[in-house]
Amino acid sequence: MKKLVLKITEAEFAKICSDLKKDADTVCKFNSVGTREETLLWMLLGILINYLSLSELEIPCFPSTPTAETYRQAILHVLASRKATPFEAEKYIDRMLLEEK
Repeated sequence: MKKLVLKITEAEFAKICSDLKKDADTVCKFNSVGTREETLLWMLLGILINYLSLSELEIPCFPSTPTAETYRQAILHVLASRKATPFEAEKYIDRMLLEEK
């Protein structure tokens, strides 16, 4: 039996990033895994793992303590084969991480 491979659209990814940005203070307060950036990227990766129903074999593994860059690269790796159509994920990630003054 062939496994259904779920894809994510640009609109769906943009909404996830936007919603995560809106909830950033709460996410960081209750899930302090590192810096604000690391925590938000960690949460985004977790959301994508669940949203795309990744198998254990598809979930990125980290050989040492992950950094913000490690999480970012893992997110981009997951998205590389799971975008419904090509889009620039980095701009949504950057907007999500941009702190409002």
